[in-house]
Amino acid sequence: MFAQTAVCGPALLSPDLAVVLRLLVLAPLLEEWVVRAGLHAWLLPRSRGAVAVLASAAAFSALHLGSGLLAAALVFGPGVMFGLAYQRWRDWRLCAMLHSACNAWVLSMCA
Repeated sequence: MFAQTAVCGPALLSPDLAVVLRLLVLAPLLEEWVVRAGLHAWLLPRSRGAVAVLASAAAFSALHLGSGLLAAALVFGPGVMFGLAYQRWRDWRLCAMLHSACNAWVLSMCA
């Protein structure tokens, strides 16, 4: 069962339109643009693929520290998944769509 009380903050338990737009559109676009199109793309020619994936996943987790250590830890796995997708297709927009889908799942579990 989804640990609602441990993961879902007040904004996720009763999201308004602004929260939904932020989680489904704004955050995925901005975070994936910075982390995949920026950091990951910069690391690829300078390191091995695994380093780029893990470093970008760690940066992705760090972006979520404002939501707490648990949230930052929980997004590391999806961050690796998004990194692998970027590694394969080199399209940060695909990563943003995957990110949005993950956020939609979390919203559906919390709200």
